Amino acid sequence: MIDNSQMLREQMQNQPGGCTVIAIASGKGGVGKTSLSANLAICLAAEGKGVVLFDADMGLANLDVVMNVPSRYNLSHFLSGQKQMKDIIAVGPCGVEIICGANGIESLADLTEFERQRLVNELDQLAENSDVIIIDTGAGIHKSVISFCLCAGSVMVVATPEPTAITDAYALIKVLVGRNYKGRINLVVNMATTVEEGKKVYRQLASVASRFLNADIFDGGVILKDEMFSSAVKARKPVVLSYPDSRSARSLVLMAKRMSRTYESGVEKKSFFRKVVSKFF
Repeated sequence: MIDNSQMLREQMQNQPGGCTVIAIASGKGGVGKTSLSANLAICLAAEGKGVVLFDADMGLANLDVVMNVPSRYNLSHFLSGQKQMKDIIAVGPCGVEIICGANGIESLADLTEFERQRLVNELDQLAENSDVIIIDTGAGIHKSVISFCLCAGSVMVVATPEPTAITDAYALIKVLVGRNYKGRINLVVNMATTVEEGKKVYRQLASVASRFLNADIFDGGVILKDEMFSSAVKARKPVVLSYPDSRSARSLVLMAKRMSRTYESGVEKKSFFRKVVSKFF
């Protein structure tokens, strides 16, 4: 594959802004949440930001697979004491630091007090040196997913034009609003045939949320469906690098630029992971 990292860096313009903590979630699986997390992380890293990508899907962690980054060790090796945090971090394209999740751990609630404290201490130190933290949560409205979302400065809820995906996205938003989430909730419509189709989905869901939840939902952007995106996923290669001129890649680059201009962290980096853990108990 041709190295398109330099091209991507030229596409991304340096933008002002402080630390950003973003949780990327979805009401259901199969909507492209993890691919979105990976590609956005790469775009922001290409902008010159220090990006940490944390695979918080404890049960079905697969970020290393999506990004095709060899990961000999994961979170389970750290929790067991076999490895230090620095040993399990995989470095992805453009310098993205990836913390690979541990398959089989349903949530942080499964950990002992010692394991939780050790994990939080290490993650807090890592966050001190990062500009952006992207949390790739699990799908659905499980307690672990909601906990990460409630502690992030902003949440990107991913849906597709499919009716069930829209319904499940609304269910997730309803839970967040019901839990008095104070951050910015954004709807990202993935796999849209046209921009107008994606905007229509956004307007419909935003209208319902405003009417029945009295909540403002922001337009997180539309990612256009194309064969290149599907090919990149199958090949385990980020589309922004493998097919930078594709419709989906251009959509992602534009989305990353908007993120740099508009997102602000709702929590301090130093306390983010401690707040996540506290939500479980």
